[in-house]
Amino acid sequence: MPPAPLRSRLTRRDAALRRFARLRYGPRGTLALHRHAIGADLLRAPVNVMLAPVALLMLGAGWALTWMGATRVGGWLRSRRVFLRSDVSTVIQRDLGALIADLQRQGLGPDTSPDRIARAIRSHADTRNAVAEITTSLIVLTVGIALFHRATPGMISLAGPMAQMRAHGAAVRDFALGDTLGRAWYWAFPVETAPLTVVATGVALAVAGSLVTTFAGLIADPVQLWTGVHRRRLSRLMARLDAETDSGAPEPEHLLARLGDVIDTALIALRSWRG
Repeated sequence: MPPAPLRSRLTRRDAALRRFARLRYGPRGTLALHRHAIGADLLRAPVNVMLAPVALLMLGAGWALTWMGATRVGGWLRSRRVFLRSDVSTVIQRDLGALIADLQRQGLGPDTSPDRIARAIRSHADTRNAVAEITTSLIVLTVGIALFHRATPGMISLAGPMAQMRAHGAAVRDFALGDTLGRAWYWAFPVETAPLTVVATGVALAVAGSLVTTFAGLIADPVQLWTGVHRRRLSRLMARLDAETDSGAPEPEHLLARLGDVIDTALIALRSWRG
């Protein structure tokens, strides 16, 4: 058991982390946070969605090179930032930096370099963004099951059914003998969807999905607060700063966010192979 002064220090710090999580990620706090997303973040969001796989590959390659002994190159890859920083992330990093500085003034903060603290804060903000992507994937999955009775873990698998639905609706409306006979005709003889239509639908869905991701924290933040995820993530951040260690492996949230893309691509390949 830690000595009494250390227990008191950790208890006071844990209380500060709980208070920060409640104020920043509770319903009112996250609503105030997402007001900063209205503006340039709406333009950055589609670009960041496209850059997410690149960022994960660089992080994975950096970890692998570090494990193989090429620590300098691996560290360089892991430290590279490919995302466009959003205004929401800027606010989170600013507020978390202010919290750590306040804890240090009270003798409760980590005694480590400013560069290490900055990297840890940036990693915290990036992990929260990954959770927003996971939330969007769950929304897309729900839409696919509700509308098409099929699993659509990502925009790729949703594009085909959505394009087919749009083409079917347009054909029924334009049927010369009316909507009722049109629905019967195109039930028996389904409309063929042009590949270009599917691609255009996929692009439109990707843009819409990026906007959903921008505001997904309105749902994800309170849920993570109530389940204690935000507090535990902040506690792990502080523990790593105390130990002056950097985690080389990607955070689980990043892997889960990319898992949807992998499953999405695999489902498309499987359905194409089946004809």
